Amino acid sequence: MQVIHSVAELRARLAQENAVAFVPTMGNLHAGHVALVEQARQQGTCVVVSIFVNPLQFGQNEDFDQYPRTLKADCEKLQGLADIVFAPAVDEMYPEQQSFYVELPSIANELCGAFRPGHFRGMATVVLKLLNLVQPQVALFGKKDYQQLAVIRQMVSQFNLPVTLIGGETVRAADGLALSSRNQYLSPAERTEAAFLYRTLTEAAAALHAGDKDHAAIEQKAAQALASHGWQVEYVSIRAQAGLGKPEGGEHTLVILAAARLGAPRLIDNIEVCL
Repeated sequence: MQVIHSVAELRARLAQENAVAFVPTMGNLHAGHVALVEQARQQGTCVVVSIFVNPLQFGQNEDFDQYPRTLKADCEKLQGLADIVFAPAVDEMYPEQQSFYVELPSIANELCGAFRPGHFRGMATVVLKLLNLVQPQVALFGKKDYQQLAVIRQMVSQFNLPVTLIGGETVRAADGLALSSRNQYLSPAERTEAAFLYRTLTEAAAALHAGDKDHAAIEQKAAQALASHGWQVEYVSIRAQAGLGKPEGGEHTLVILAAARLGAPRLIDNIEVCL
């Protein structure tokens, strides 16, 4: 496995590759990331993992400076799985102030976008840069960040980017909590409580499967359940899987998304529902 820090070296290394599978990450890797990389190994002969904490997608009061940077441990996890780890410095990815950004559709201002203004613009911009640098045939993103994947799918489609996207299933702890780098911010008591988010979404999904079509009531019940356990709820929302618009009736593939704070950490999760 080769660890590369510069754009020039990355391009030189990839010049002769024609079956590249790419997994972009911000590092601090956990089993969910590893599962994506293992899936990437089945998709290409050269597996590239990027590790880059992107400042453009962090707001003023978010945790960019505190976000864990664990490159040595990450590389140890990737031994035998990845061929290339691309770990650029901020000034390598942004040698001059970024003044061109991806202009996003309105969905990027809903759900997480309503609570993290500018986040998806920064995310989409760095993903476009990374796809241009790596030029993979296949790129893999986790479904835990469901809205992120939806935005990237639309960007790839509308810019006619020559890459196939694969959404990796969410990897969960034994109690159902979706694995996330931010879980380490939870206190022991908060970590125990954190599994309640998944249980709440599971109950909402059960209501849909049982034929309940009152989406607003299902959302409200789930939000109230979380709030009664001390969560600060940002949203619980039932959306169509395709495009994440609000269901207009008759859709058979839905997704329930939620974001809430448990103390300081902000947790997100979702469950796909096929009726």
